[in-house]
Amino acid sequence: MTISLHAFLGIAAVAIGLVLTPGPNMIYLVSRSVTQGRRAGMISLAGVAVGFLVYLVAATAGIATIFSLVPAVYTALKLAGAAYLLWLAWKAVRPGGDSAFSPKALPADPPRKLFAMGLVTNLLNPKIAILYVSLLPQFVDPARGHVAAQSLTLGATQIVVALTVNAVIVLTAGSIAAFLSRRPTWLRVQRYVMGTVLAALAIRIAADRSRAVVATP
Repeated sequence: MTISLHAFLGIAAVAIGLVLTPGPNMIYLVSRSVTQGRRAGMISLAGVAVGFLVYLVAATAGIATIFSLVPAVYTALKLAGAAYLLWLAWKAVRPGGDSAFSPKALPADPPRKLFAMGLVTNLLNPKIAILYVSLLPQFVDPARGHVAAQSLTLGATQIVVALTVNAVIVLTAGSIAAFLSRRPTWLRVQRYVMGTVLAALAIRIAADRSRAVVATP
């Protein structure tokens, strides 16, 4: 086994925390599922899955090398990502803030566009970029060797967790949205919980002083 149990549980916990916090992926998947149905949500999720694979391949191929050679770029990206997460946290907790389960209506799209939009939404999602560039490398242990294999295993763990949770969200989005719409207090609690998680993640990223890990074999 290339990774330790601690690393496996750690990346799984991070993956669950990220997928349950509102961001571009959740907002798009919930909106699409509520307005166009579960099938449209699952097709969109397939596009999201390919986006995860693109990030994983890029990270394993050595994208971290750039950041190890130019640490200032790595630091700037982490701080920008932390700022973005804080902005999402503020949007969630501010008076009249946004909730992923209060989606805006979207026009019906054909399957090809649903897939493409899921892919693009994930590729342009700062949370996922932060995950693969900043958070995932923290669970790689160079002393165990096979850094690239560790990155692949950790990334695969994150993808499985994210897709499983997102599939549940897609299949239950309509019911959850209807439930929360009838209970504004619960909707407010959901926003505050998500905002707190986002803020805590942003602080962890901003405070992290680790350097990028190069994914060499």
